[in-house]
Amino acid sequence: MFSVLKKTKALEGRIDEFLDTIMEAALEFKQGIKYYLDGDVEEFEKRAKHVDQLEGRADRLRREIENQLYSEMLLPEARGDVLALLENSDDVLNIIADTIVEFSIEQPEFLPEITDQFMTLVDVSIEAVEEMVMAVRSYFKDITAVRDHITKVMFFEKESDKVGEKIKRYLFSRKDLRLSHKMHLRTFVSYLQAIADKAEDIGDRVTIYAIKRMV
Repeated sequence: MFSVLKKTKALEGRIDEFLDTIMEAALEFKQGIKYYLDGDVEEFEKRAKHVDQLEGRADRLRREIENQLYSEMLLPEARGDVLALLENSDDVLNIIADTIVEFSIEQPEFLPEITDQFMTLVDVSIEAVEEMVMAVRSYFKDITAVRDHITKVMFFEKESDKVGEKIKRYLFSRKDLRLSHKMHLRTFVSYLQAIADKAEDIGDRVTIYAIKRMV
């Protein structure tokens, strides 16, 4: 693990588990939305419940890691960067968990002709999260790999903007849809874009922290 930490296997393992949990939740979210769009409510709710459980696990791991960091940090001046990185990484999982809950509560009615585009939006937003997780992992294990993952985060975030805008333009061009329906679907498009936006924000932070460590 990168030199901001002492060579403590327990701490390394917890950080890996924390990042694995975020990744697993992102993948569960993606599969859950696929089931939702396919009309499989039962499987969707199972995935939504699992995402909620993973969010709870990540919160517990983050608190354990934060407590241990105070005794395991090799460089105390880096503690703030590491703590902020963990907290912000947890934030993206919170957005994912909140979004799938909103699907469960509000049950938006998607138009058949935009389900493929919406699933594409889900895919690129979650790919942004996956690359973000790998960037954070690289900060600890192989700082030279951070830049490549951040480049991919930025790419997928831009793709989410493009796909999201395309869906919104289509929705509001339809004269036969109620404005309330358009706005409801627009909200869920924005939720997905927010996931990618948060991943990019964390990526920016990783870049800054990596530069500080390499100077």
